[in-house]
Amino acid sequence: MGMLTYIIRRILISIPMIILISIICFIIIQLPPGDYITAYAALVESRGGMRSQELLDLLRTRYGLDKPVYIQYLRWITGFPRGDFGIAMSINDTPVVDLLRERLPLTLILNFLAFLFAIGIAIPIGVYSATHKYTLLDYFLTFLAFIGISIPGFLLALLIIFFSVFYFDSQYIGMLFSSEFVAAPWTWARVLDFLKHLPAPIVAIGVAGTSNTMRIMRGNMLDILNQQYIQTARAKGLKEKIVLRKHALRIAINPIISRVGVYLPEILATEMLVSIVLNLRTIGPLFYQALTSQDMYLAGTILLVISVLLIVGNLLADIVLAWTDPRIRYD
Repeated sequence: MGMLTYIIRRILISIPMIILISIICFIIIQLPPGDYITAYAALVESRGGMRSQELLDLLRTRYGLDKPVYIQYLRWITGFPRGDFGIAMSINDTPVVDLLRERLPLTLILNFLAFLFAIGIAIPIGVYSATHKYTLLDYFLTFLAFIGISIPGFLLALLIIFFSVFYFDSQYIGMLFSSEFVAAPWTWARVLDFLKHLPAPIVAIGVAGTSNTMRIMRGNMLDILNQQYIQTARAKGLKEKIVLRKHALRIAINPIISRVGVYLPEILATEMLVSIVLNLRTIGPLFYQALTSQDMYLAGTILLVISVLLIVGNLLADIVLAWTDPRIRYD
């Protein structure tokens, strides 16, 4: 009952937090001078076209940009309960909910797989490095971790493209689908094509998280292995595998779980840049286009969705941490 009460309390606290975040997101989008119509007029002029002030005023009235900022915010936020997130002015007046329905699932799948990739590789390597400290392989793995942290995700994506195309002649680099499957319905052939395109973005997104998590895991394990209860378990004659798995790893992994709230924004930020480089149909390129065109409804909604995902991720991390560590109590 204590855990259920904690979850309900956290959810109730999250509601006003999301409302506050929505206000902040809308204010941030409004900070650049001008609006979508201003950016649209500048784009038309840069292409040598003629702009009509009457047309611009008509568009500003149509999108409600002639209203005060607080009226624009209220029109935007009151549509959320109905699933109305406004109109993406920069993408042929497409409803924002349609764009999210198309791209958000792929974004979540990509980020979740990148997270599993980072955790699944980093934890075993971190444990091995800690249990074989100061060996040649430990130094080598630590060196690789520093290299992985220092290489930005978008640069790694460029390197993957270069080596895959020029050295391995790969046909599955860039985009998430081959050209014939981009607009096709979901079939087994499309699923297989999607899976063939996944390794490059997952590696590009997950390497930095893998390297950072490996270093943290190694440090945690080294601290835990020096604790007295570990020495007591060994003195009782327990096998080393049991000591590591049931006594050391169970405690050393807790800081990794608690840092999920930190990993999520890092992965999301890396995914946005990698998606632009690899031309992936996720919310990354969509968000960039919305910002450059000052499409406030689209950019604000994406910011809000990301914020909600971070809140949910932190809540799930706290629940998993309480499940893995019985010492934690929520009163």
